Amino acid sequence: MEIEAEVEQSKFKRICVFCGSSQGKKTSYQDAAIQLGKELKSISECSLRSRNPKWVSRNIDLVYGGGSIGLMGLVSQAVHNGGRHVIGVIPKTLMPRELTGVTVGEVKAVADMHQRKAEMAKHSDAFIALPGGYGTLEELLEVIAWAQLGIHDKPVGLLNVDGYYNSLLSFIDKAMEEGFVSPSARHIFVSAPTAEELVKKLEEYVPSHQGVASKSSWEMEQLHYSEAYDISN
Repeated sequence: MEIEAEVEQSKFKRICVFCGSSQGKKTSYQDAAIQLGKELKSISECSLRSRNPKWVSRNIDLVYGGGSIGLMGLVSQAVHNGGRHVIGVIPKTLMPRELTGVTVGEVKAVADMHQRKAEMAKHSDAFIALPGGYGTLEELLEVIAWAQLGIHDKPVGLLNVDGYYNSLLSFIDKAMEEGFVSPSARHIFVSAPTAEELVKKLEEYVPSHQGVASKSSWEMEQLHYSEAYDISN
């Protein structure tokens, strides 16, 4: 007897991607950016644990740093080519440097880097870091820290292409061993070597850590500040 597969919609409407404004030396980094863009518009099997196979239909929009160069340009173009909406958030000062040629989707110009990160987080349901440099690392660690503090409970994922983030993962494990990161906080984020595997992990993610303060406490505190800096929605 043929088993009918169950198709569910992804729980994500938009995913924020942090990545480099350079392409990197390996073509595998570029391929991963393109594949991630394609993965946001796909149908993928999500579970083999039951007799009835489950599939997830993804129609996920992209939020990213707004550049048209490097891995940023590749992932945004791939998402746009797949028919999904692209929101790029970029400080006005960086527009001459990071916006070259044809841009895709919607570009939101902001005043500074702080507002950029807050705006990207506000519009996203999850976060993914592709390979990148200082800026990518800073953005990634900040959303992890926000989760640890209880500001948000959105999933965070590392796309560990060719072991690019192995050293970072080792550092975090060392910090846990030395008592600077709690075992539960170690699992705030997930990692995987491919886009398909990573997005599946993000969709299955359930927070297990205890935030320093409740999300509602942070939301009440934010009422005293500009709505532009509200990242908990």
